[in-house]
Amino acid sequence: MDVLLTGANGTVGTAITDHLGEQYDFARLDVEPGDRTDLIADVRKYDDVRPHFDGRDAVVHLALTPGTGGPEDRSLAWSQPQSDNLEGIHNVYEAAVDAGLDSIVFASSNHAVGMVEMRNRPEVYHDSGVRAGHDEPHRPDSRYGLTKAYGEDLGRLAAEAHDVRFYALRIGSVRDPEYDHPYGDAERGVEEGRWERGSDDYEEQVARLKGLWQSRRDLAHMVECCLEDESVEWDHFYGVSGNERRWLDDLEHARETIGYEPRDAGEEWDGPPA
Repeated sequence: MDVLLTGANGTVGTAITDHLGEQYDFARLDVEPGDRTDLIADVRKYDDVRPHFDGRDAVVHLALTPGTGGPEDRSLAWSQPQSDNLEGIHNVYEAAVDAGLDSIVFASSNHAVGMVEMRNRPEVYHDSGVRAGHDEPHRPDSRYGLTKAYGEDLGRLAAEAHDVRFYALRIGSVRDPEYDHPYGDAERGVEEGRWERGSDDYEEQVARLKGLWQSRRDLAHMVECCLEDESVEWDHFYGVSGNERRWLDDLEHARETIGYEPRDAGEEWDGPPA
């Protein structure tokens, strides 16, 4: 299968190619050259990216316009980078439809329903019983989350109006290899001098990630499940490992629909790697 991968140099892109690079023929696209890049193009420019869709079977869209911001920015004002990101999503979907691709896999985010966490933290980190099920409506916690909700809705329109399958992955927390464990955020904070190991701040980061973590190999497996599926018209799935305290809770739906079987779980860890 020939797959176009946008944003190939990023954390999620490298997780995919690290684990699936020998299984699929990836054309790795990014806006800047890098060790993991085959193609250079700007998704904000339709004519720039459109030729790279010819001959492909699927696209995995990860590219994010720099400066889009994050969930900590809850201003209601719209920024140019965020507008550019929406344009990039539109261009990728339009090119996929125009080139006749079979499927689009979109890197959505937990922040599309992130207000569930925002309104219930820190209790939600300790298995308080709060859950965002598969039928949870969009509840973005920021303009960043709103761009992801837009990408999901535009994907549904593409799937229902055109002959393309659409999969939105509401990714929890995927980290670079050195932090690919549920103590990753806490340990990085220690390294950066933001808190001490064993402090309340450290333990809260661990509790959060034990619910939200998706290991790199589980993320790649979920992408593989989408690429191999032929039954879905459009759908979304929460990108988390088999964490006992997860509040993004549609694991049964993902298992039954696309065969997602995570191999990792946050509760299997009682400390950072030695």
